[in-house]
Amino acid sequence: MTDLIQPPHSASGRTDPKRTQISPKEGWQVYSSAQDPDGRCICTVVAPEQNLCSRDAKSRQLRQLLEKVQNMSQSIEVLNLRTQRDFQYVLKMETQMKGLKAKFRQIEDDRKTLMTKHFQELKEKMDELLPLIPVLEQYKTDAKLITQFKEEIRNLSAVLTGIQEEIGAYDYEELHQRVLSLETRLRDCMKKLTCGKLMKITGPITVKTSGTRFGAWMTDPLASEKNNRVWYMDSYTNNKIVREYKSIADFVSGAESRTYNLPFKWAGTNHVVYNGSLYFNKYQSNIIIKYSFDMGRVLAQRSLEYAGFHNVYPYTWGGFSDIDLMADEIGLWAVYATNQNAGNIVISQLNQDTLEVMKSWSTGYPKRSAGESFMICGTLYVTNSHLTGAKVYYSYSTKTSTYEYTDIPFHNQYFHISMLDYNARDRALYAWNNGHQVLFNVTLFHIIKTEDDT
Repeated sequence: MTDLIQPPHSASGRTDPKRTQISPKEGWQVYSSAQDPDGRCICTVVAPEQNLCSRDAKSRQLRQLLEKVQNMSQSIEVLNLRTQRDFQYVLKMETQMKGLKAKFRQIEDDRKTLMTKHFQELKEKMDELLPLIPVLEQYKTDAKLITQFKEEIRNLSAVLTGIQEEIGAYDYEELHQRVLSLETRLRDCMKKLTCGKLMKITGPITVKTSGTRFGAWMTDPLASEKNNRVWYMDSYTNNKIVREYKSIADFVSGAESRTYNLPFKWAGTNHVVYNGSLYFNKYQSNIIIKYSFDMGRVLAQRSLEYAGFHNVYPYTWGGFSDIDLMADEIGLWAVYATNQNAGNIVISQLNQDTLEVMKSWSTGYPKRSAGESFMICGTLYVTNSHLTGAKVYYSYSTKTSTYEYTDIPFHNQYFHISMLDYNARDRALYAWNNGHQVLFNVTLFHIIKTEDDT
């Protein structure tokens, strides 16, 4: 763009019609000079051209910043949807608690007319609920924080969009620091919301109908956001073929990208892909195999000591489901039963490299009475059946080494579940439902960590 300060004049004050063309890319240059009748010096200069479409370093940096903010904005939207869904559940719970508290006060005022036993039971129930009140308040505060994040992202996106139109209007380093600061705060917030207690299961969403009645399908919970590969293992026995798809869309359309021929047949449907490797139970044994997809070979194998196998301690549906391998936010797990624990479920945390058992917990729940099970945040959730009417009936926390009976129903749409596994990245349950590959959404009650927590 060329800026003319004033047209040149001759000594007589007339405009000089002759102009010398000078390239505007050469920098600031004198176009002409003259003197007006009052003796003042008048100069005309050419400003250097500013190419707003040029791909200079700052422009590229700003575009990259804008893309980064847009990605963060999408992450916040996902986080916001999850939080709002959980928040509605929390509000409902809070209302019920307040109602119970009011009822308790009324009963306490007239407790002399009630039986002592009934009054004591109600008082104990109220004492259990009281600690949840500060958690509810913190949860509402956290929901407000996410709303503030959304507003700040929106404002920053507008600034970055504007700066693309006028390079140099803002200081790049200052903007970069704002983005980094916001990203750090967002990550801290998401860490607080990582783990929680299972409160509700919704769905399912039917992704595809294929294969036999029994099988497994999964994605890697530790894969990057751009890596959405799907692995498909049909049947619970007499098979060694694993099919790979680059994405859910390819899986639905049947666009297979690769096939792996495992060195051993697997047993059951309770396999897991974790950090690029497949973990499965070797057929007719209690040996766990770690197979690397990238290397195409076995990296480790180890016997799970005392674990029953080959339909000694399966789930209710059978299918050599004695050993269930799974992963959650904490790491890799094996769920099985032993004679030493009277056929009840044993939970073992495994070293993902060596497959060594790092620690085990013995529960009192019979393995043969469990329909399926899955881990979320170090807690095992067990269903009471694989058929219609199934619900999450029992949970065991490895953090506190305690259990409780639960009542969390879910819709068994196709009447027979032979695989049910939690994926921490997707915050969803992957299931094989009578030849249908389906997804269930989960609602977690988050315990918000504060700076005072140790």
